[in-house]
Amino acid sequence: MNIKDIAKISGVGVSTVSRVINNHPDVKDETREKVLKIIKEVNFVPNNGARMLKRNNLKHVGVLLKGVYNPFFAEILKTISSEIEKQGYSMILQHYDNSSDEDIDKVVAFIKEKRLQGVICLGGNFQNLNDDRLINIKKPIVLTSVSTDEGTKLKNISVIGIDNKKAGYEATKYLIEKGHRNLAIILGKSDDWCIGNLRLEGFKKALKDYNIEFDEKSVLLGDFDFNKAYLETLNLLKKNKNITGIFAISDIMAIGAAKAVFRSNMKVGEDISIIGFDGLEMAKFYEPSITSIKQPMDHMAKESVKLLFDLIKGESNHKQVVLPIKLIEGESCKDLNKK
Repeated sequence: MNIKDIAKISGVGVSTVSRVINNHPDVKDETREKVLKIIKEVNFVPNNGARMLKRNNLKHVGVLLKGVYNPFFAEILKTISSEIEKQGYSMILQHYDNSSDEDIDKVVAFIKEKRLQGVICLGGNFQNLNDDRLINIKKPIVLTSVSTDEGTKLKNISVIGIDNKKAGYEATKYLIEKGHRNLAIILGKSDDWCIGNLRLEGFKKALKDYNIEFDEKSVLLGDFDFNKAYLETLNLLKKNKNITGIFAISDIMAIGAAKAVFRSNMKVGEDISIIGFDGLEMAKFYEPSITSIKQPMDHMAKESVKLLFDLIKGESNHKQVVLPIKLIEGESCKDLNKK
């Protein structure tokens, strides 16, 4: 027994039976009672999964996550989930970790497959975007802490994040003004052309402004991974005895580097100074606590959800939002100016 059988017995159309099952108001009371009576008599049980999907398809938004093991995104995701629930919508989460220069295609496929009303993207590479390419995307997309081309100004997509170049500059400046002139930087992945590259540009600019020569050998790739950052830092400390400061572009890699300092029979905050990035709780509770550039995770998450729903409701145009950063001092950086 299926919905077509119920329609045939009731002498009404399949769409009418569907509206009765889904409790739509545009059905005559007499017809509704007739269909419900037959459903009860034949003990018909609707396909609940399909029924719920059909009934609620206008109440689904998606979150597309690249970097599922990144604690930074995990923190943001908790707030995003809570804020979406407050709007009376369901969140559909999908994640992937493969490298791609066409992450926008994954977003479009995600929207179509799940029949979403909008998507927030956490992480991912979104270079070479332009309004012509995005003009046929009818559902709102908010890119949060993603890799985009610097200075991207788009009418058909929203971007929320920080000024990564400025943040990289501030982190490096902090170490330099504490007397450090032999510095290394730990970047993430080799294909991170934007976020990592912008923080590297900030690093280079600070060195230039303080008349410090940049050395390509001082650039490490830690893959946003504890162990990779640990191994790369171990190797660096063996080869370069002059390094006194390390800027890691994530707290995960900063902690990996700190472990390498310990294993090299040196002390963080004494022999080697380390500054991280993100402002994660784990950095605060590491010993010694890691100085970090804190991203406004809670603000970023709430702003992303608010903007998404404003776009869904037609109450806002797309925006590019730059949020402030804050340097959180720990005990991992020594002031070499103090004798």
